[in-house]
Parts: sequence; C-alpha cells; structure tokens
Amino acid sequence: MDFGEDAELRALRETVAAISKPFGGAYYTERSEARKPTSEIWAALAEAGFIGVNLPEEYGGGGGGIVELAAVTEESAAAGCPLLLLLVSSAISGEVIARFGSADQKQRWLPGLSSGAHKIVFAITEPDAGSNTHRISTRAVRDGDDWLLTGQKYYISGFDDAAAVLVVARTGTDEASGRARLSLFVVPTDTPGLTAHPLPVAAQIPERQFTLFFDSARVASDALVGDEGDGFRQVFHGLNPERITGAALCVGIARYALGKAVDYARNRQVWDQPIGTYQGISHPLAKAKIETDLAALMTHKAAWTHDHGLPAGEPSNIAKYAAAEAALAAVDQAIQTHGGNGMSVEYGLVPLWGLARTLRIAPVNREMILNYVAQHSLGLPRSY
Repeated sequence: MDFGEDAELRALRETVAAISKPFGGAYYTERSEARKPTSEIWAALAEAGFIGVNLPEEYGGGGGGIVELAAVTEESAAAGCPLLLLLVSSAISGEVIARFGSADQKQRWLPGLSSGAHKIVFAITEPDAGSNTHRISTRAVRDGDDWLLTGQKYYISGFDDAAAVLVVARTGTDEASGRARLSLFVVPTDTPGLTAHPLPVAAQIPERQFTLFFDSARVASDALVGDEGDGFRQVFHGLNPERITGAALCVGIARYALGKAVDYARNRQVWDQPIGTYQGISHPLAKAKIETDLAALMTHKAAWTHDHGLPAGEPSNIAKYAAAEAALAAVDQAIQTHGGNGMSVEYGLVPLWGLARTLRIAPVNREMILNYVAQHSLGLPRSY
C-alpha cells in the first residue's frame, strides 16, 4: 500500500479542518455540558458534501470510501469537535444500506444520509447480550406482509437526533449450530410501539444515550435490509468501518489534546522558564506524539485495506485498540500538563477525556480486541 496521501485527500483534510476550526473546543465543551447535538458543525460539513463523502455519487454522496470518511472524522476531531455519529450514521448505517439495501431503501435513505439532512443510528447492544451477538433476544416475526419487533436495546447513541434506527434482530435459529439467525431492519424513529428512554451516563459528551423498547413495533416488509437471516454478515460489513472511523476519531482527539498541551507547555512559565523545558513534561508529551502517529498509520492502513476489498478485520481492530489507547493517554497527559487548569471548563479537556475513555470501551472494548488478535492473528485457542 501507498502510505502517501494524494493532493485530493490532502485538500479534503485541509478543507474539513478549515470548516471545523471556527467551532473548536469551546463550542464542543458548551454542547457537551448542555448534552445538545453539535448540529451546526454537522450542517456546515454536510453543506460542503463531507458527511456522506463515502456514499455513492448517484445518491448524492461523495463517491469516496472509508479513507475519506476517516479523514473527515479525524480532522473535525483534531479541530476540537469529535463527531461521534459519523461512526454510526455514515460508517455503519450508510455502508450497510449502500451495500445491502434494496433500490427503494437506497433511494429513500441514502440521499438524506449523504446530505446530512437525517441520521440513521444503530441498535445492536442489549442488556443481556453484551459483546455476544448470538445472545440477542430482540425478535422480529412475520405478521402478514409486515414484521413485528419485540425486545430491548440500550446504549443507543443519538436516537433523539435520528430519523431511523438500523436494528439487529433475531429472526430464527440455525438448526445446525443453535445460533441466532439475525436480520437487519431500518425502523423510523416514530414507529408505533417503539419508545425511547434517556440513559444517564457520566461521560460529558453531546450525544445522548437511550434505551429502546420495541413492543410489537410494526414495520412494513420493505424495512428488511437484504435477505432474511443474512444480518450477521451485514453487521460485520458495517463494524469494520465503525472501528476504523472510531480510530480516526481517537487520533483526532489525541492530536487536539496534544496541541493544547504543547501550547500550554511552551507558554506557561514557572521559575522563569517554560514548563516544557522540563523532561517530566516534555517526555510524556513526546511519548503521546509517537503513540498517536503510530495509531494514525494503522488507521490509514485499515481504511485502505477495507476500501480495496481486502480482509480488514485485523487492521481495523488493531487500529481501534491503538488509537483508543493513544487518545486516552494524550488527553490524560494534556490534563496533567495543565495542572489545576486541566480540570477547568475554560480549557475544555475533561469532555474529551470522557469521550476518549468511552471509546476505549466502545464500540468494541480493548479486551475483545485482544481476544481477536490472540485467536485470529496468533493462532491461540479461543478464550471465550
């Protein structure tokens, strides 16, 4: 692969950075405290055509791939405005519908995703399933030409800001293995029988979390994405882009935090010299810089691999792991560099710490990534 970026990708990065910079960390901090969506920067990037940069041109998208979407995700985060819903709406829902959706589904949903006019969030997590997708209990059963969905999902990001939710549901059981047969459904958020309750979380981020309840929620037959029972394959087509863009988000967070820390270390003087003079400050920041650059390289490799149709599971998982670790370390060191000011609302670092810490757990936690690498990369016995 070519690690260089062509002029078009560099121009994309520069333009996204220029659009995002006027919003910056102060805007993100204010929205985080208020738990309000970052609608203005989303609209500004959408107007420039960047929210759907990875979606097909015939539906208003940019015709690019995950390389381009990762660049948008990273640069907006590096300007101080990490957009979590890019991982969900553009990376997962957009990719799945573009790949597996019917012609009618593509026509109904992709233009709005491309323009940023609406979002489609993703619902797979359940209280009793965790990382074990085969234990999903939300069911979809046929009722004439319709489907009835019954069950519960939780930790669903941005449901209050979405037009629809892409739901993973059980539609049967595989007789040979006993595992669930899964299917995907695009469910409008105003569907009767679907209710949402806010899920309080301590992390101070703009995107609110919700528990969803499906009480025989009725959807038409055209809500089914692709073939019945093909949901497991469809989900994993979306999960690699989610992990790659999640890694890009983390790289952007790390870059922003490092920039703030370095600026403070250059200008904050104690005993008549900048605190960046001292190795106790400079070495941890240098280490964070190295870890961030390594994570960025792995993220680029994962995106390139996915876009070229190559097996992307390993690089996507490694990129997510490396970038989440780098982001959390960078933000933590930025807080430490600022001393007491690191906890001040004025400097806007604590909301980034909350998001970075969350991304170490989700959308896949570091322990499951280690399990994956141990089993699939090293050939060790499965441990779970």
